Amino acid sequence: DRVVGDFKKTANFIGDIKTTNPKNVSSEIAKLLKSYNELKSVNIEDIINFHYKFEIIHPFEDGNGRTGRLIMFKECLKNNIMPFIIDDEHKLFYYRGLREYDNIKGYLVDTCLS
Repeated sequence: DRVVGDFKKTANFIGDIKTTNPKNVSSEIAKLLKSYNELKSVNIEDIINFHYKFEIIHPFEDGNGRTGRLIMFKECLKNNIMPFIIDDEHKLFYYRGLREYDNIKGYLVDTCLS
C-alpha cells in the first residue's frame, strides 16, 4: 500500500544510482536535516549539497525530484538567493550532475547556476 507522503517501503533508483535502503530513510533524513539546520549561514552550494543528499536518500516512492527541487527553490528564497528551476533543456545535465556529484560537484553546481 502506497500512501502519499509516507517514506518508501521498496528500494528505488535515480536512473542507475542506487538510493538509501528503505529501512534507513528515517535516520538518514534526520541526519541530513540536523546537519543542514546546524549551518550558521547558507549559500547556494549548501543548498545544492542538501539537494544532492536528499535525492540520494530518495525518501518517497514517487515525487522525490519535484519535492527536492521545490525545497531548493524555497531555501533559495529563504536565504535571499536568486531561485532557479531545472528546465527540460538542462534536465540531462542535471541528472549527470547527480550521478557524478561525488566525483565532480561542478557538474551539478554549474547546471543549477546556469
